[in-house]
Amino acid sequence: MTANGEFHISNMRDFYNASGDGAVGRIDHNQQGAQDPQAVYEAVIRAIETLRGQVSAEDRAVLDTSLATIRQADDAPPGAFRRALGTVSGVAALVGEVGLPVAEAVRRLLALLTG
Repeated sequence: MTANGEFHISNMRDFYNASGDGAVGRIDHNQQGAQDPQAVYEAVIRAIETLRGQVSAEDRAVLDTSLATIRQADDAPPGAFRRALGTVSGVAALVGEVGLPVAEAVRRLLALLTG
């Protein structure tokens, strides 16, 4: 993320490699069209805001702390943004199906950041 809060990532790639007994070495490459990184970032925030109304007070407190870091990504200490995303993803996994939109949004954002 840049100082003005925008991402500069052009696309995201998915790779699939089948190997092992019975595999014929198939490799699929799926190049998805360019995604708007800012839109993905905002989707993460909206998903977290939605989830916080559906979890316990303890989980909500964890989400709120992480959300504050995510919103302040440019001013956060090194690694804090990624740790906050990991914490949010962990809460989403623990609460089950209701957390799936958050987990997916975080996954998409991390793919853009590392891709």
